[in-house]
Amino acid sequence: MRKNVPYLIIAPGTILLLFFMILPLVNIIWPTIFTETGASLSAYTSFLTDDFNLKIFLRTIRVSVIVTLISAVLGIPTAYFIAGVGKKWKSLLMAMTMFPLLTNSVIRSFAWINILGRTGVINNFLIRIGLIEQPIALLYTEFAIIIGSVYLFLPTMVMTLVGVMENIEKETLEAAETLGASPFKTFYKIVMPLCIPGVIVGSILVFTGTLTAYTTPQLLGGNQNMMMATFLYQKASTLGDWTSASVIALIMIVTTLIVNKGLNMIAARLDRREMNHA
Repeated sequence: MRKNVPYLIIAPGTILLLFFMILPLVNIIWPTIFTETGASLSAYTSFLTDDFNLKIFLRTIRVSVIVTLISAVLGIPTAYFIAGVGKKWKSLLMAMTMFPLLTNSVIRSFAWINILGRTGVINNFLIRIGLIEQPIALLYTEFAIIIGSVYLFLPTMVMTLVGVMENIEKETLEAAETLGASPFKTFYKIVMPLCIPGVIVGSILVFTGTLTAYTTPQLLGGNQNMMMATFLYQKASTLGDWTSASVIALIMIVTTLIVNKGLNMIAARLDRREMNHA
């Protein structure tokens, strides 16, 4: 009986994993491979060799990478600043940082429509100061998707990094300053290497979130700048093409896994390099 105890303990989790992860995944893969004519990968080859489909896939990857890079560049100094202030200000700044996550995605996107539209805040401002004579196209572009996605996912990067930077010992930073290191050099040589794990985790969350986002790309990018999630919805709900929708879903899953694995490999390599230099 005692020998069976470990299996009994993990049984509930295994059953939940089977029903809520494995079976849905099999349900996605099965119709894309096994058709009426037999087993075939034609659904994948036809999707990946179609120029229109490939354009949407590459756009999704490009936007996801750009959003991740911008979030990292803006998130690192922001998190460093928040981690260094007192508890009172830190709570306020963290609440302000989390605000985009607490706002409904549709309301958030419509706010950006009012800002980026032809009669929006930015175009009106540029016309008034004389930089442009006619409104420029900001809405329904990749630029609009990137701006909206950064606004949405930057808080995720910041919150991830704040937790990492709070664990950096102040004595280490004070020792660097005592030895004559400038604040910039301290940040670049000490803080940055120590927060790499947080950057990796934040990048995975931001990239995955951007890759699978639906509302923001749909409302800010429109059909002319379709992303994979909106393309999947169109195939499934509008066209009723569930096989193509399953192919898109699996491609998104595989892409996410590859990127996550790549970032984890980079983190492991950096850790080994730090250990060798230590």
